Order: sequence, then C-alpha cells, then structure tokens
Amino acid sequence: MLPSAPLNTSPIRRLADALLTTEPVQRARLAQAGLAMLLLAAAVLAINYFEWIGVARAAPVRAWSAVTLLGMGVFYALIRSGWSRRRSDPSLTVPQMLFALTSGALAYALLGAGRGAVFPVVMVILMFGMYVASPRQMRWVSVYAVGLFAAVMALKAATDPLAYPAAIEFGHFLIVATMLLAVSILAGRLSRLRHRARLHRTELAQALARLREQTTRDELTGLANRRHMETLIVQEHQRCTRSGQTFCLALLDIDRFKAVNAAHGYGCGDAVLRALTQEALRHVRISDVLSRWGGGTFLLLMSDTRAALARSGLERLHQRLTALRTTHEGVSVGVTLAGALAEHHAGEAVARTLERAEHALAEAKAQGGDRVLSAA
Repeated sequence: MLPSAPLNTSPIRRLADALLTTEPVQRARLAQAGLAMLLLAAAVLAINYFEWIGVARAAPVRAWSAVTLLGMGVFYALIRSGWSRRRSDPSLTVPQMLFALTSGALAYALLGAGRGAVFPVVMVILMFGMYVASPRQMRWVSVYAVGLFAAVMALKAATDPLAYPAAIEFGHFLIVATMLLAVSILAGRLSRLRHRARLHRTELAQALARLREQTTRDELTGLANRRHMETLIVQEHQRCTRSGQTFCLALLDIDRFKAVNAAHGYGCGDAVLRALTQEALRHVRISDVLSRWGGGTFLLLMSDTRAALARSGLERLHQRLTALRTTHEGVSVGVTLAGALAEHHAGEAVARTLERAEHALAEAKAQGGDRVLSAA
C-alpha cells in the first residue's frame, strides 16, 4: 500500500506544487518562466505609471499591457502543459526573450518623453537570458534587438520628430548598441565559466568513480576485493534473514601458487590469476559474486542456493579452471585448485560460515589439493 500524502501540507506548498509541478526539472523551468513573468509584470506597472501621469495615452498603454501579460501567460502554459518538451529548448528561453524585447520596443514607441524607462527593462531581459542562453543565441538576440530598436527609433523620428528628435534617437541607438555589445561579450565569458564548471564537475565525478573502483575492486583481476566482498556477504546475510532463503560461500585456492611464481616469475603468476578470473566469470551465475580473497585464493558468494546444487556448480567450475592453460612469454602453465563449500545455516553468524569453509579448504589442501570438499 502506498503511503498517503502528509495531511499537514501547507496551502502555500500545495499552490506551489499546482503551479510548478513536483517534477524537479519541470519545476525549475516553470520557476524560471514565473520569474520572467513577475519581472515583466513589474515593468508593465512601471510603464503604466507614465500613463497615469499623462505622459502616454491610456488606451494604447493598456492594450500593450494586456498583450504583454497575455503573451507571458501563454509561454507559461506551453511549459506547464509539457508542449515545450518537443522543442530543443524546453524552457523556451529565446522565444521569451524575443517576445519581451518586441514588447519593450513597442513600449518605447508608446511612452514618448518617458521612453528612457524602457532601457533598464531591456537590460534586465538580456541579463536574464545570459544565464541560460548560449553565446550564439545571445548574439542573434542582440542583433534582433539592435535592428528592432533601430527600426522603431527611425520610424518614430520620421513620423513624430517633435517627441522623438532624430539626434536624440541616434544617441539612444548608440546606448542600445553599446549595451547589447557589452551583453554579448559578458554572455560569452559567462558561457566559458559555465563550461569550465561543467568540466570540473565531470572531472570530480570521474575521480570519485575511480576512487570507488579502487576501494571496491582488486587492481589485478578487477574482481571485488576482500573488503568489498565482506560488505556484500553481510548484505546477503541480511537479505536472507528477511526472506528466509539461504546462500553458500565457496573458496577456491590455487595449489602450490608460490611455486608457480618461483618457477616462472610473478608476471606469469599474475597472468594465471587474470586467466582464471576471466574463465570463472564465464561460468558463474549472474547473481553470484566472485572476489579475490587474497593471494591465489578466490571467494564465490552463491545466493539463493542450497549446498547440493552449489556443490555441482562448484565442481563444474573447478573442472573448467583446472583444464585451463595460461601462456605467458612462450611458457604454457596449468594449475590445479582446491575448493571448499559451506552453506549458511539459519541463525549462524557469517564469520562462522566462512570459518567452516576455510576449515574445509584446509582439509582439501591437506589431502593434496585438486578437489572440492563440503564443510561439515
């Protein structure tokens, strides 16, 4: 039965979940769109101030305000509905910027003497996009903004020269062009900083992965090392305690491994260990875990298995490994192995199961090796 939602969730939290969803990525997109809406709504209020003091005509400003707020609402709806996920940029950052800049250019044409108030709004729009859009996108947005404001300024200077003197409009154009050039440069620098940060995060993640690998894997064979295997055995014991199932531990030790190293060198001994590892991994079950327990000894954790079935599987593996020949620097080497098997008993400590397997291995070695024994 699934846990029910907390009954004490605050109304504000429920409203935020309804507006922004609970999916982290989608929530971030909608939060960004919501912030853009709030900033543009603040700009709408500021521009309506000029209508209130009589600088701009009421009807055009109110119509502009309605269209501007409606447009941002449409962007929010496209993101909230999931439609924007079909696009390469699900946040619709560039379309929102183009819409806001177009709205700002129209406001410039409506405000007359108050038109200078549009410049800070344009700067906020561009700064907002700097943190999301790529440098290439920002360059195109900047080119669009320069062309758009140049066209609006030229048109107003031609049609209403008293309110929009050509000399003043040229000065305003220089301000806009300078602002946009600066924004493009800063956007490029910011993008490079983001790229470096991503590289650092990637390098850190890779370093942590290598560290985990080094602390859990045997460097020579790539198998789980002894420390990690001890952890896995404890976890398997806990799982079997809950489920009522059992597991087996099997030890395989190379007979007279020191003699192999003495006769052929440690390089040959390492080659033998790697070859045995590769051959063993071809024949153990996917659910089983093979580890290098130390020296020439391997430990196999066999989950959900009784001793009878595990014994037959271990003997087949023993046959495969003893039949293997390893060639190193022109020398062909074959080895035999002694094996031991212990089934974990209910209520028994893991250390005791392992101890019984070690005693059986010692007995197999005492009998000359090259055999598999089951623990008592």
